[in-house]
Amino acid sequence: MIDSADRAITMDLPSNYVVRRYKNWLISGLLILATLIAITPLFMVLGYVVANGIGSISMSFFTELPKPMGEVGGGVANAIVGTLTLIFISSIIGIPIGILSAIYLSEYDRHSLLANAVRFTTDVLMGIPSIIVGIVVYASLVLAIGHFSAIAGGVALAIIMVPTVIRATEEMLNLVPYSLREAAYALGFPKWRMVLQIVLPAAAKGVITGVMLGVARVAGETAPLLFTAFGNNYWSKSINEPIAALPMQIYLYATSPSKESHSQAWAAALILIILVITLNLIARLALRDKNT
Repeated sequence: MIDSADRAITMDLPSNYVVRRYKNWLISGLLILATLIAITPLFMVLGYVVANGIGSISMSFFTELPKPMGEVGGGVANAIVGTLTLIFISSIIGIPIGILSAIYLSEYDRHSLLANAVRFTTDVLMGIPSIIVGIVVYASLVLAIGHFSAIAGGVALAIIMVPTVIRATEEMLNLVPYSLREAAYALGFPKWRMVLQIVLPAAAKGVITGVMLGVARVAGETAPLLFTAFGNNYWSKSINEPIAALPMQIYLYATSPSKESHSQAWAAALILIILVITLNLIARLALRDKNT
């Protein structure tokens, strides 16, 4: 009975209704297929790293220092701490510069020659290979102070981080409706207060996402750290001396002829992925709590 009613209704509809409905299903199916194809490499990489690295994960791997190549055991405790240290140094340098630059481009001088030059420079900097950044920081900072250090590594990572933060933050600020700005001006807000209390909170989710993209971008960098932080098989007592990092430890383990080192490289890669995912989850949870 219901089928008969549906057929009757369909017969009363325009002749192209059925065609449009099947076109809609076709396009929806193609979009779902494209989405599945896009996320498949991610799950393949994650699955492969987990399958090869989970067997070498143990409590000692998180608490012990690396052992000489080829020896069984050891861990990457110093590399984990070193990675977090480098991320912290690069973040306190790169995030404020990136957000403030984006505010200038979006709110203060959007169409000037300087703003266009900054956007062009930012786009170019995003495409420069990270090893070039490492060489530049090595020539300008490492040679100047006379030794490798966590500071130099943090500066190199900050340079890589800044373009991502600028572009993402500017795009999010531009999406904030201009009516909110007009309402703030109508209430007598000065521009700086309008930006801090109206525009930034409205774009907070997108800004945080851009910041986390920048952090994730630099968390796995190896090449610039080879020229700046250099690496350390022991605990670093100061940020003014060479420091270990997970990407460099993975590189050293992976290029070793020892099978044991290869297993530890997969385990360190798994820890690095977990670290990046954890940072993203913490940022999203903190933002959700703030908005609720």
